[in-house]
Order: sequence, then structure tokens, then C-alpha cells
Amino acid sequence: MADFAPYQDQSPETNRALSPPPIEGRRSFSPGGRRSPALPSPTNAPKPFVNPWAPTHDSSARAFGNSGGNGGFGGDIESGRGRLNEFDTSLPIRLDYEACLAYLLLPPAGGVLLLVMEQKSDYVRFHAWQSALLFSAIFVLHLIFSWSTFLSWLIFIGDLGLIGLLTFRAYRDADTLDRFEVPFFGPLASRILDDE
Repeated sequence: MADFAPYQDQSPETNRALSPPPIEGRRSFSPGGRRSPALPSPTNAPKPFVNPWAPTHDSSARAFGNSGGNGGFGGDIESGRGRLNEFDTSLPIRLDYEACLAYLLLPPAGGVLLLVMEQKSDYVRFHAWQSALLFSAIFVLHLIFSWSTFLSWLIFIGDLGLIGLLTFRAYRDADTLDRFEVPFFGPLASRILDDE
């Protein structure tokens, strides 16, 4: 099976929802126009509707495959997804702190390091891509204007301002997973992340 998202733990196809059990007394439609005796009629009243996806705790549901836990139809809608959480990270660091590290760990090297180490969180990976792209371009600007002391200091002050702003926004927006995109490099980082 192809690996479409290398930073996911497992393929989304591994935990599929099972089909509901067939409802007793229901028969398929006959093309001849005749009604099956099991279909509802005034003399043959239908049974009350039972939702086959509703969580049950009897032994017949467990026999069908509803173990109430991993991969079944048990008490949690998300149980078939392997407990994926958009706030999980590969490193043992909180999501907001890890996103801030993309800008604070000697950019652009910190962004590249997080791209290598973080495999789960798209939020952190976005900030790592944005940091790596933006501060690589600014590093090139530093090299180009290294002949001028004034311009070098001006670019350096701009660096510090950008690092402060982007770190603050990465920390503040982590609760809602909003992405603060700088012009050109932010949309580029989003496109790269979406293509991973």
C-alpha cells in the first residue's frame, strides 16, 4: 500500500468501519411489482427502528465485531481512526512550544531540524517550513548586503522583529491551529505541506 502521508502512524485504510448487521424481516425489492410479505402492511406492523450503529453492550453485538473499543462501533465515533489527535507531536514537547522552536532555534536551522524530527503535527511542520524558507531567503539577503554595515544591521533588526512576531503568533494560534502566513513564504509552506 502506498505511503501517502509519511508522518502518519498508520494508513487510514487499516481501521475500516464494519457494515451494520442486516435487519431481519427486510427483503429486497422484486422487479415484478409484487410485495414481499415481510414488507410493512397494516396486518404486518413494522418493528420499532433500531439503529445498528448505536453502541450496545450485549453479547450479540460483540459477536458482530463491536468490541466497544478499538475499531468497532463502540462508545466513541473516532474509535476507528486509531485515536488520531491534531495536537499530538512526535517530540515530548507541547505543540505550542514546539511550533515556537521553529523560529527560536537559530533559524533556518531550527526549522530544518523540526522538519526532520517532527512527523505527526501539521501545525508544527507548517511553521518549520515557513521558518526554513523565510529565514533562508533572509540569510541570502544578509550575504548580498554584507558589504554595508548599515544594511546588515537593518536586516538583523528586521530578523529579530520577525522572529518575535512569528514566535508570538505560533504560540498564540496553537489553540485553534490557525496558521499565520507571511507573504509569499506562508502560502508556499502551506502548499508544500499539503503535497506531503
